[in-house]
Formats: sequence, structure tokens, C-alpha cells
Amino acid sequence: MASLARDGHVYAGGVTLVWVTGNSGTGKSTVCGALRERGYFALDADEDGFSRWIDRAKGEVVMDPPYPVPEGWLDRYGWAIVRERVENLVEESRFRIAFLCGSAENETDVRDLFDLIVCLVINEDTLRHRLATRTTNAFGQHPEELAAALKWNPRMRAIYESRGATIIDASKPVTEVVESVIDAVQQLRGGA
Repeated sequence: MASLARDGHVYAGGVTLVWVTGNSGTGKSTVCGALRERGYFALDADEDGFSRWIDRAKGEVVMDPPYPVPEGWLDRYGWAIVRERVENLVEESRFRIAFLCGSAENETDVRDLFDLIVCLVINEDTLRHRLATRTTNAFGQHPEELAAALKWNPRMRAIYESRGATIIDASKPVTEVVESVIDAVQQLRGGA
């Protein structure tokens, strides 16, 4: 039976691409970094160029989004993943497991490319604390962004459960969360 090696290589068919998603502040970037530290091939959809801001009405890419975002800006503009980039990742990861960590409002455009979807969830108090104290990026520290994150947080679990995703409590220590992500891949691969 195939196994998931620390280097992300797959030694016999199976899962190749894992989407690690969740609301802002759930720890996607932290999990991505921890997977990399363990030797896995993991990419951050935000930092590694898979996602971008788009004007929902016109479909145009926003090159220089304002910061902080003005009131109502998030109603018109959305964070979207680029299907072509994910398709390229599928090709690049044919012989190893690849973790792509991020969140995008147009995820339905790329969901078919993933073999496994893992959704990180946290409670509202943890979310507020993480967004207020995060140092990796400033999203969620402006009132407009915080309101959007708080609005979506309770919805994420139900949405992803209905899609058959593996739900992981990301309020636990990072090492436990990462072990749960790896275990989800192992379980899908038949317990290898």
C-alpha cells in the first residue's frame, strides 16, 4: 500500500492534491508553514500567487487594493483563486502529495481539482484573538474585514461538512492540527 512520505512523494497512486481551507484566522498559513517544516510540499494560496482580488461586477483583477479597505469595498470585490495556477499545480504534483492552503470565494471553480478538502474551524473568541494579534498579514484587523470574518466563521463548518470535507478543530496546538491534516490524507489513502 502507498504511503505519504515526509518529502510529499507518493510511492504508489492515490491522493495528489489537498486543499486546506477555512475562514480568515483559522491558521491556514501556519499549517502550511508547519507542513513545510516537516518536509511536505505545501503552498500558501495567498503568498504563492494562486489568488487575487477581483471586481465581481466587471471580472477585472485589482492590482493595488486599498488598505485599509473602505466601507462597502468587500461587497464589490472578492478574493479569487486562479484555476490555471491550480491546474498547473496538479500537473506538478502528479508524483507527490501537494498541500494548497488558502480560501477563495470562487472555490467551486477549482474544487474538482482537489482529491481531499480539509476545513479548519475555530470558535468566535479564538477568531477575534487571532485576527487582533496576527503578524503574518493584517487582514481582519480593520473593522470592515473583521466584520466579514465574523460573519463567515459560523457558516464555514456547515458549508464544508455539506461538501464532504474533513473538519478539523484548529483551536488546538499547531502540532495537533498538522497531525490531523496528515491523518486525514492517510485515512483517505486507506490508512497507509
